Amino acid sequence: MPTPPIKLRLLPLVMVLFFTVSGGAYGLEDLVSASGPGMALLLIIITPLIWSLPVALMVSELSAALPEEGGYYVWVKTALSPYWGFQVAWWSWLMSFVDMAIYPVLFANYLSTLFIEYADWHYLSEHAWAHWGVTLLVIWPLAALNIRGAVMVGLASRWFGGIVLLPFAVLSVIGIYHWSLNPAAVWQPWIPESTNVLQSFGVGLFVVMWNYMGWDIIANVAGEIEQPQRNLPRALALTIPLIMVAYLFPVFAGLTSGYDWQQWTSGSFPKIASAVAGEWLGVWLGLAALVSSAGLFNALLLSFSRIPFVLANDAYLPKQLTYIHKRYQTPYIAILVCACIYSLFSLSAFASLIVVDVVLYAAVIMLEYAALITLRLKQPELPRPFKVGGGWWGVLLICILPLAILLLAIISTVEAEGAQAVIISLAALATGPLIYPYFNKKRLLSLSTNGH
Repeated sequence: MPTPPIKLRLLPLVMVLFFTVSGGAYGLEDLVSASGPGMALLLIIITPLIWSLPVALMVSELSAALPEEGGYYVWVKTALSPYWGFQVAWWSWLMSFVDMAIYPVLFANYLSTLFIEYADWHYLSEHAWAHWGVTLLVIWPLAALNIRGAVMVGLASRWFGGIVLLPFAVLSVIGIYHWSLNPAAVWQPWIPESTNVLQSFGVGLFVVMWNYMGWDIIANVAGEIEQPQRNLPRALALTIPLIMVAYLFPVFAGLTSGYDWQQWTSGSFPKIASAVAGEWLGVWLGLAALVSSAGLFNALLLSFSRIPFVLANDAYLPKQLTYIHKRYQTPYIAILVCACIYSLFSLSAFASLIVVDVVLYAAVIMLEYAALITLRLKQPELPRPFKVGGGWWGVLLICILPLAILLLAIISTVEAEGAQAVIISLAALATGPLIYPYFNKKRLLSLSTNGH
């Protein structure tokens, strides 16, 4: 009989959650140039309060009440119906096809930039197949690591986290030290001259919310976490301030560098770090960006691969997806299938499909909140080791803030992308209801054949 696998403990869980949501301050550069230095710093501080904290509280209550593998699939299926459980799982998995391909592509892009910057070698940028080959060198070793189990993913995340956070910490210390010797209002101007406060806030909120997104995804591996009813809420409580600090200090330190804030664009942190402390720190941050991309893919693969696994367990998908590795006790077929899908999607970055991500994620979060409310109404006696305080007013508050932000994000994205984006988004949403009758018929036939 195989030995039960060791489960994720608190510290590795925090680092897995860190990479599920963040991966460092990379990507925040656009926030500064779009919203201005002062508004950028303000948004980094308040977004966790109006976006991350409400979602984390919802996740904490639901994962404490139903600490099972499959996370939000189990919550929604239990609270609403198998139909809606299938929808939330399918939409989330569909969203991952694009999202998960981005990180290996980012790794290849960062590597190509480093080669061009410091070796004048353009091979990866000029040869698409070589570029794709690099993405596969990210995907498949990390898929192999995932097959070895959640604990190995947690151990790798601890190392990845140290490698990513250390150069940002050095940047922060040097930048803030220099600022302390010659204090200046680096948060000025608060907003760009060409915008007003409301526009600056709205644009910046849209940028920063994606850097604080993904708190619910970790619940998919609740069955592989040691004491999930206790450790998941604790990990969420620890990771929110960790990520806020990991964003706030590097951005503040970068603003002390004298590097024109209007020139901050995605990928600028190595240049900003060079302006703060010299080229050595810029190179270090550039190398850490590679690790950040790998860490994001590694942690997210752990969670997203459990979606086809739990759907197959309920007989919606082929039973082969339920196969467990004899030695590592992991759903290795589900992991391999996900790796194949992400390998195909990494042939293109699909950046134009960001609107689909916004709409699908909004639908997933709405169903999770519906599950929270429905379980409170239908199963008030359900044990809840963690419960959102404030009664129904507390529940209402943690629902309204994130849903309002998501509505703003959808409107902003649709305005930017146009009518075609709406059609693509609705088509993506429609795939769930369209395919459900087929997969449900297959499930019912399987259950009747097996005598259930």
